Amino acid sequence: MPSAPLLDREFLEKLERLTIRWHKSFAGLVGGHNVSHFAGAGQEFLDHRNFHHGDDLRAVNWRAYLRLEKLFLKMFQVEPRVPVRMLVDSSASMTAHGGQKFEYARKLAAALCYVGLVRLDSIEIRGFCQRLAQRIVASGGRHRYAAVADGLAAIEPGGQTDYVATVREFIGCYRQRGLIIVISDFLDDNGCERALQYLTDFGHELLLIQIWAEEDRTPPWTGELELRDAETSAGLKLDFDDDARRRYTEAFDEYCDAIQTMALRSGGRYAGFSTASSLESIVFGELIRVKGIA
Repeated sequence: MPSAPLLDREFLEKLERLTIRWHKSFAGLVGGHNVSHFAGAGQEFLDHRNFHHGDDLRAVNWRAYLRLEKLFLKMFQVEPRVPVRMLVDSSASMTAHGGQKFEYARKLAAALCYVGLVRLDSIEIRGFCQRLAQRIVASGGRHRYAAVADGLAAIEPGGQTDYVATVREFIGCYRQRGLIIVISDFLDDNGCERALQYLTDFGHELLLIQIWAEEDRTPPWTGELELRDAETSAGLKLDFDDDARRRYTEAFDEYCDAIQTMALRSGGRYAGFSTASSLESIVFGELIRVKGIA
């Protein structure tokens, strides 16, 4: 029996009105605030997308409208564009609590990739834990989305998080600066702020998307507990009561605030949310609020 698609067709059609945004100016690359996505004369036609309210009527394919009675916009190749690279945390901590964080991360990565493909951005996705996983490369229009979805579905989660090793490998692989979208719970025993700061020091722009399960922030358990780390299998015994739960949640929020502060201080952006939130509410709410997309 075939597995269910990561995203249904109705949701994908809603995504076509969105754009991935970056704020930095990268020398020699087309981009900035993504003011216009429609090329003038002499540039290569590449694809169509559905028309949405507010789009430029000059880019409508009127011949297609006469045949199909539906508005489509013509998309053109613009080179070179700012590269968008997406790092999806595939460590064992993402599989805790039934794997809901990892599944959510894959769906979010698929949604952002589709947005980029429709707008003809160059997208590259890589899973990571202790090192970078195999590349998933997509460019050239929405018709490349199916291969991207298959690649995301094939990522096998597991392993221990190591941001320092991952970032060092990334910097060695990618010399051209661009937008880096990191989708993760950012749970690393050695911390992740210093490693992520390296990326900004090398001129990249960061969009950090933190995902947590409700149990990560507010553990529902009470009494004597033996907790075991999902990545290292290290155990910890403690007596958990309401006061301990409050202090734990405060410490969790402080950690999230530290990651957000690092992102904003370096000119990047941050969004954090629970897997209890619907994917649609996050894409059309939180990510637009932080100007990750528009």
